[in-house]
Amino acid sequence: MQVMKAAAAFAVLAAAAVPPAAEAQTAGQVVLAEGTLLSISADGKSEARPDMATINLGVTTEGQTAAAAMAENARRMTALNAALRRAGIAERDIQTSNVSVYPQQQYVEGQQPRITGYQANNSVTVKVRNINNTGRVIDAAVGAGGNTVNGVSFSHADPDAQLDIARRDAIAEARRRAELYASALGLRVNRIVSVSEGGGYSPPMPVAVERFAMADQAAPPPPISPGEIETRVSVNVTFELR
Repeated sequence: MQVMKAAAAFAVLAAAAVPPAAEAQTAGQVVLAEGTLLSISADGKSEARPDMATINLGVTTEGQTAAAAMAENARRMTALNAALRRAGIAERDIQTSNVSVYPQQQYVEGQQPRITGYQANNSVTVKVRNINNTGRVIDAAVGAGGNTVNGVSFSHADPDAQLDIARRDAIAEARRRAELYASALGLRVNRIVSVSEGGGYSPPMPVAVERFAMADQAAPPPPISPGEIETRVSVNVTFELR
């Protein structure tokens, strides 16, 4: 895990001539500020390897009738769900995300489209809490009859832990900048008047995996490289300089 340095911008809100009774609002309380107010906006971030993967996968089947396509789909999805459970996926981590059936039509110029069959689709979203098993879970699903993988994304099971690292980094950067500007102005940092958070962002990392047909022969699990996720937080801190 590596915590990166952050950049910050600042603005002097009031010069040394600020009246002694200047007021600043923070956390619902009135705080008297007697010195120069310095406002700093700072970004903090953390970069860490994700520990959870989310996969969307399922089964696509065809049949002469909608009922036939759905029946075959249901049979293979039952086998797929059982394979996911054997691969260590808990029931609470398997969620149906799509069930659909469409007519397959043949188009001939000058004629009405003719239905030649039906296609049924059923997909589930699966959370893999042991990220090292991601490839094995995909392989188990395919081996059980799954023929569609719509994508893989990576995230943190506890994103707040990474946000807290970024928050500390942002506050440290804000204070460092405040000390620098205070020194340049011939002043010192007396105290923090107010702090507000502009928001944090820890997005999942999507990895595109295109739809594929089941291979006739068994293949090794696909290699999965989760990389690292960047988590960002911005803060606004007002310091009193004297």
